[in-house]
Amino acid sequence: QVQLVESGGGLVRPGESLRLSCVVSGRTSTPYTMGWFRQAPGKEREFVVAMSGETVYYGEKGKGRFDMARDNAKNAVYLQMNTLKPEDTAVYYCNAVLAIVYWGKGTLVTVSS
Repeated sequence: QVQLVESGGGLVRPGESLRLSCVVSGRTSTPYTMGWFRQAPGKEREFVVAMSGETVYYGEKGKGRFDMARDNAKNAVYLQMNTLKPEDTAVYYCNAVLAIVYWGKGTLVTVSS
């Protein structure tokens, strides 16, 4: 069974950077299409960034400060977040698009001074 586990969240100050990880288990290869979404308290889940192969697609919230990378040897994808702002506070989820879409349970990022 495919499972996704996010990690790397925490409390950071405005302007700092953070890198989230998402490790895929239950497969021998990293899914071709994976993405990152986030959900702030009281708001809908929103698209941040995704990768199909080596092509990166940015959502409005991911442009400019966020980037995504993959390490197929580790069955993992990463979300690099720079110059974080308080409005980036959210639970960040990764997903994998296979026959169905799999989701992790999320990791909380809090940006506060």
